[in-house]
Amino acid sequence: MQSFRSEIENPIVERDIIELEKKIQQFYKGEIDEDRFRSLRLARGVYGQRQFGVQMIRIKLPYGRVTSEQLHRISNVSDEYSRGRLHITTRQDIQIHHVSLDRAPELWAELEKDDITLREACGNAVRNVTASETAGIDPEEPFDVSPYAQATFEFFLRNPICQELGRKFKISFSGTDKDTALSFMHDLGYIAKIKGGVTGFKVMLAGGLGSQARLADTLFEFIEADKIIPLTEAVLRVFDRYGERSRRAKARLKFLIKDIGFDAFVKLVEEEQKALSVKTYPIDTSNFDAEVDLSHVQIPTVEIKNEKAFEAWKAINVIPQKQKGLSAIGIKVHLGDFYTDKARILADLIKKYAGNEIRLTLRQNILIRHVKNELLPFFYVELEKLGFVDLGYESTLDITSCPGTDTCNLGIASSTGISVALENVLKNEYPQYANNKNITIKISGCMNSCGQHTMAHIGFQGMSIKSGNLVAPALQVLLGGSVLGDGKGRIANKVLKIPSKRGPNALRSILNDYEANVLANESFIDYYDRQGERYFYNLLKPLSDTTNLEQKDFIDWGSEQAYEKAVGVGECAGVVIDLIATLLLESEEKLENASESLKLNQYSDSIYYAYSSIVNTAKALLTSEEKKTNTHVGIISQFDQFFGDKIDLGVPFSTLIYQIKNNEPTKEFAQKYLSDAQLFYKKANDYRTKTVSNEN
Repeated sequence: MQSFRSEIENPIVERDIIELEKKIQQFYKGEIDEDRFRSLRLARGVYGQRQFGVQMIRIKLPYGRVTSEQLHRISNVSDEYSRGRLHITTRQDIQIHHVSLDRAPELWAELEKDDITLREACGNAVRNVTASETAGIDPEEPFDVSPYAQATFEFFLRNPICQELGRKFKISFSGTDKDTALSFMHDLGYIAKIKGGVTGFKVMLAGGLGSQARLADTLFEFIEADKIIPLTEAVLRVFDRYGERSRRAKARLKFLIKDIGFDAFVKLVEEEQKALSVKTYPIDTSNFDAEVDLSHVQIPTVEIKNEKAFEAWKAINVIPQKQKGLSAIGIKVHLGDFYTDKARILADLIKKYAGNEIRLTLRQNILIRHVKNELLPFFYVELEKLGFVDLGYESTLDITSCPGTDTCNLGIASSTGISVALENVLKNEYPQYANNKNITIKISGCMNSCGQHTMAHIGFQGMSIKSGNLVAPALQVLLGGSVLGDGKGRIANKVLKIPSKRGPNALRSILNDYEANVLANESFIDYYDRQGERYFYNLLKPLSDTTNLEQKDFIDWGSEQAYEKAVGVGECAGVVIDLIATLLLESEEKLENASESLKLNQYSDSIYYAYSSIVNTAKALLTSEEKKTNTHVGIISQFDQFFGDKIDLGVPFSTLIYQIKNNEPTKEFAQKYLSDAQLFYKKANDYRTKTVSNEN
């Protein structure tokens, strides 16, 4: 790993990569428990996949922004370490698959040469910060949310308050009231607003999809832009302390709000104000305000061979920008998959003929920005050579799908296979939907909703279904979800379950009925509400009959083998099995981090590392007594109860640890709190050593 030291200038990044390599070697030697190692690698974007012995690497790309240089770098890495396929996710990341674990540090080091990180792309941390892909170019936006998304990403990357949350945490920024970044399904969703000439945001709290979907609450109708970082920090502190840690299925923020109530949560957030690292955080937007320089761009002469096709493409896939004379070009990326040979050509095109930037979209597509209108014929010709001019960008024909059983451990039935089948139905039988932006179709391979099926107008979820003694792949059909705008949304209703091979006929039945019965100017949602859920249950019920299945129904889409339900262990949360010695060792590491942060005058970071060490040490002793350690607040309460008379701290344990809430992050307090944490660790470790000695 010595090469990292010479090639990576940022010592923090260098240390991250070297640590990953070190932990991989310790894991191979059996020095680290497998489940503990999983937690560490997930926080470094290294995710196990369905195929044995290889990893999926998730590349974290804030709000989906990618430059030509970065796209070239990602392509090179994919060719060297993977198979040349790039997969765009619904969180504007790129994933590459089939990577050998021991090559992950080397891969990461290569990406960092163009400021691309893997850090916290997976695991129990703040995931990729998403934003409207049209941010900065939308004629309807009050301002560009991109710098605010960037600042949020930078502030919380490696921030000690969110390194070991009970579950993942998702943040979005929507540029307009259309809420195209889907604030209603995020832990924190920000919607751009201007009030009285002041830049700010509406704030949505604790939304989420999955098997128990929840629409977000409005936390604030408006807060000033310089308050979003402190607010996010306060919410994360409360979530870290009070959030569930043992029951993964109940560990998202939405369940904490359900358990303690919205008002109680808001009160806890208010109580964190004194301890925050910053009270206000002005965000510099200057790097995003400058006009894009296109003075170097030449306009080649091209011949359009099919003028009708070009005009259709321009009408459906091209978006006028707010910048006069410029447009953005949408590329419909089938299943979110594109390949490095074409990616490199695309990278060269945006560098030479556009603004050197693409945005990956929440619907797994690509948006080329800052294209002179005079260059649209040229781009059409060049993109046609790459197969990138299919009609239907962000339309009904543009189906969103997770990878499902192709690579994911949690996949129950194929999502990509049925997506291909449904797109063929739409292209061949319903071409009029190529320009329909009002009906969305989304597919997930399991209940976790990575394909966002629970918010779709028409959604499908991979399942299984029994027919006698046999099991067939199936789809749960969901209807009635929608983005309503300004933080409001609808969760789709689960209508019924059908064998997967009948998915195309289900779609035909829904669309045929819609076209036959929709009223003039009636939206799909209004049509659905007027007919009612029971109506659609009866409409689709004949397709749910399992007494007449044929042999083909027992073979999933894209497979030639008989279906077998094989669900592995999910890694989305990085489940951890606590070992007492490991916990104590980690407490030592946190104390070292606290000391290092103190030396760097990073007082807030030092305090939080010290807090994490204290609670981790307490957790170790409670674990040794087989007590519950579901939440930080529970650990603190129980430690007083079970160890208050056994370890003399001079004050109750809760008083010791909760100093973090009652003090500002000054140098004096950081020094005192670290000293307290070190003393507590010594006393707890001495107690543990004595207890083990007596037991032996």
